[in-house]
Amino acid sequence: MTHHRTCRNDFTVEGTRCAAWLTLPSGQGPFPAVVLVHGLGANHTMKLDQYEQHFAGAGIAVLAFDFRHLGESDGEPRQRVSMRRHRRDVHAALDHLRAHPDIDRTRVGLWGTSLGAMHVVRVAAERPDLAAAVVQCPIVFGPGAAAASGLVPVLQLAPVILTDAGRAALGMSRRYVKIVGEPGDRAIVGAPGAKDGWDSTVSPGGSFVNEITAASALGLVTTTATRHARRVRAPLLVCVSDNEGLMSPRHAITVADRAPRGERRHYPLDHFEVYHPPALASLLADQTAFLSRHLRVGA
Repeated sequence: MTHHRTCRNDFTVEGTRCAAWLTLPSGQGPFPAVVLVHGLGANHTMKLDQYEQHFAGAGIAVLAFDFRHLGESDGEPRQRVSMRRHRRDVHAALDHLRAHPDIDRTRVGLWGTSLGAMHVVRVAAERPDLAAAVVQCPIVFGPGAAAASGLVPVLQLAPVILTDAGRAALGMSRRYVKIVGEPGDRAIVGAPGAKDGWDSTVSPGGSFVNEITAASALGLVTTTATRHARRVRAPLLVCVSDNEGLMSPRHAITVADRAPRGERRHYPLDHFEVYHPPALASLLADQTAFLSRHLRVGA
């Protein structure tokens, strides 16, 4: 299998640099392309390379990036997760990619995993220029994800969330909470197996900072993409993990069924199995076929 070179290709959003990586297929452009949107607190070193290489091998250019405040991107305070700001990052990544001389601006799509699916659906609802969108193990309904974690973690986190919100308003140093922990831990996600699953998505030599500013949790639990799905004009593939443990899979089904050009594929998988063999090959085959068709690979 040919290894495709990945080069830094940063862009700026509202004065802040986002670290980004562009992977081009072999041959001459302009190429169809897709922006990869990762999940909660994730960064470029968490399994995105396998999608970059696979899609590039299929003739699709790939732009991956770290959200502001995370990974190799700039932004203070560190580990701030703002759903609105992250959507603006996705918009900026699309604009940056469409302006690249090796990219066909009429054949650009979005791909999102986990919480990245929330951003993909919301942004796709606002982009008539989008040619296709794909989401996998999608977290698309914040209240549903909070319900899956249970009432006790929410109550445990409430004091530090309120404290951090107050400190943010006063310009003071921030308070942090774990993104994922074992059941009973004071963490945003405490589902059984979630901690091991999250750690399994870190590529060799990569890293994962397991914390976010506490007030970020408010945006996570109140944001939804389900009611925006009807406005997604582009073809949308929803890869549903039927054994999803971080949110009821019915919310992912709702998104697929409401989208005017929505399709769904079902897999007997949990949230984290999608990133690993043997399941990975099946999802990549379905996603590549969908993207190749709607991005007109070879056109």
